[in-house]
Amino acid sequence: MNQCKIKFSWVLLIVATGVLFLTGPMMGAANAGEAFSCAKDSDINKMISPEASLENFSCMMKKWKGEETLHFNVAVKNISSEDQRFKVNIFLENGKAVGGLLPRKIKKGLIKPGATAKFVYPVKGETGAPGKIDLIIKTMSK
Repeated sequence: MNQCKIKFSWVLLIVATGVLFLTGPMMGAANAGEAFSCAKDSDINKMISPEASLENFSCMMKKWKGEETLHFNVAVKNISSEDQRFKVNIFLENGKAVGGLLPRKIKKGLIKPGATAKFVYPVKGETGAPGKIDLIIKTMSK
């Protein structure tokens, strides 16, 4: 009876090691620059201007300033009838925040009606998926 328990323990250990070995590459795939969902929809509080449509909001892990860092992919479409510039703010529950203007520079003009602007925002020191997120997209005054 005791010898049966020892064999079962070894079999269980081998199976657990195999599962960990097989899931290891899957975990690395998400870290290799592939986009993934930042959080559950219920954990993302979105406040988006009526002139804007959020076309993409995803996360990815990639190197930035020598370390693996969380990056937010944001794409905003201008759904108004006028050229627009948007202000994007992303607040995390741990107190960190990132954001900026779309387009960053207006030398080439504002976002035309029906056009989409994209930007990737890195979050310094953030090495994992965030918990709750506040996403604010406002229209800049002209």
